[in-house]
Amino acid sequence: MKTLVIIPTFNERQNIDRLIPAVLGQNIDGLEILIVDDHSPDGTGECVAELAKNEPRLHLLQREKKLGLGTAYVAGFTYALQSGFDFIVEMDADFSHDPRDLPRLLEAAHRADLVIGSRYINGVNVVNWPLSRLLLSVGASTYTRLITGMPIRDCTSGFKCFRARVLESIDLQRIQSDGYSFQIEMNFRAWKRGYRIREVSIIFTDRVAGASKMSKRIVREAIWMVWKLKFMSLFGRL
Repeated sequence: MKTLVIIPTFNERQNIDRLIPAVLGQNIDGLEILIVDDHSPDGTGECVAELAKNEPRLHLLQREKKLGLGTAYVAGFTYALQSGFDFIVEMDADFSHDPRDLPRLLEAAHRADLVIGSRYINGVNVVNWPLSRLLLSVGASTYTRLITGMPIRDCTSGFKCFRARVLESIDLQRIQSDGYSFQIEMNFRAWKRGYRIREVSIIFTDRVAGASKMSKRIVREAIWMVWKLKFMSLFGRL
């Protein structure tokens, strides 16, 4: 079985040269990494390219400008499917997702089609977030569950593992969202297709280095995308 961990980056040089060996150091057969870099001004892409010279399991997709999280993952998914990977993992570049949790996600993926690293399945497992950010995240998941009916506790988690067949069944070119709403949309499309979804408890730790990409635009998009997905589903437009 082949597994690809997709890590989108924009100005993550302070983290990426430590994260890559931490991910590849996990005891997982067939594990590889794809960095999707949006032409980071801090030289993240150049750093990855240098590391890849001596690491055949590391791949770089360098994009010409900042195009957003959603399109970065779609590009990574496309690469994964074309390259014959069996499991595809989403993961942040800032160590908020612990590489040591990867084996547990993949173990669960042998009994599910989509596995979500959940901050909220066993209480609230978030470290070093300000209260306002925590309330926003918990509120977003509650809001999403109420409107869509999805039985998922952490609807906006960006740490997850897809079986390839899930992504193959979704028209990736029709994905319309970014940020929080990208995670919601992918979950919703998988759920509506009847795939088995499982949540695995993780501890989420806020980044130490680099800057958060959260913005008011991302929050507004998530608010409206939930309703859009609901109505698209009702009218058979998914």
